[in-house]
Amino acid sequence: MHHLQYNAGMKKYTRLSPQERDLLAHWQAEYLSIRECARRLGRNHSSLSRELKRNSWKEEYYVAIHAQGNADRRESVKAHGKQELKNPEIFEYVTDKLRGGWSPDQIAGKLRFIHPKDRYWWITAETIYRWIYKEEQMKCDQPWYEYLRRKQKKRKKYNGRIVHRSHIPDRISIHKRPKVIDTRKEFGHWEGDTVEGKGHKDGIHTEVERRSRKILGKKVAEITSHATIIIQKQLFGKLPKLARKSTTLDNGRETHLHYELRTALDMDTYHADPYSSWQRGTNEHGNWHLRYYFPKGTDFNEVTEEELQEVIEEINNRPRKILGYLSANEMFNKLLKEIQVLH
Repeated sequence: MHHLQYNAGMKKYTRLSPQERDLLAHWQAEYLSIRECARRLGRNHSSLSRELKRNSWKEEYYVAIHAQGNADRRESVKAHGKQELKNPEIFEYVTDKLRGGWSPDQIAGKLRFIHPKDRYWWITAETIYRWIYKEEQMKCDQPWYEYLRRKQKKRKKYNGRIVHRSHIPDRISIHKRPKVIDTRKEFGHWEGDTVEGKGHKDGIHTEVERRSRKILGKKVAEITSHATIIIQKQLFGKLPKLARKSTTLDNGRETHLHYELRTALDMDTYHADPYSSWQRGTNEHGNWHLRYYFPKGTDFNEVTEEELQEVIEEINNRPRKILGYLSANEMFNKLLKEIQVLH
């Protein structure tokens, strides 16, 4: 039995040494708890827990030489230019999803959704894009940009959708949004975005109510702030005040006149973090339903407003499991009646 004890007191995190891994393997064989192993090594127990999950052989046995080999390979990976993707697990996940047709935004969002409290797994869509367009990646037999939907050899600025949160007048971050909105317990809070058409010139502006999942939408002839605020006023202006308390938007330049909703309709407006579509997941899901009818590349000049409203109504009248098999329209009307009775 090993009786060697490391100095007490928590260390600033450093990589486990071969000796520490050897001790950890022996203590695990003796069925010591993770907390006791951590105490003996002067390590945080969560660090050891992560070490055991990452480096156990066949996900069951912790073998020191196997664990050290894994760690050495990770260091080797970093030395060979994959550090932008932080570690081999993220590299494997990102490349697998790229091959599956996922966008960098979807990949980054899903990682945070799966690991909401573990920053080890966090990565931004922008980081993935930078890695894809690195010079050495572009020289591969099959460059990673070919897995992107647009397959652009050179990364272009995103027409009409450039993300500059500091340039949005009177912008209020989603992190300052009342927590009750996060819980979906309060009715009347929306999420907005634009479903872009062919060439990013026109599209549909959508707003989805967070609690009922009801979709509102209308065509926009051009994706600009002036065109968008007009549509938003039209969509929200038809609703009772109790049904339009706030909306949370992305950071596209078409949202720059959002503050007019405050002055004209007494609505609060918030903006999600850049490249963080999961923070507006209700809207993303609503737009996914629309994309079933209007795939990417749709020329909305060939879609009439009447046709669009028929599709939205069909989606809103569909029973939803998450709503106890009520439709979004039924849930919206139910919640509206309840809140009107209270007021």
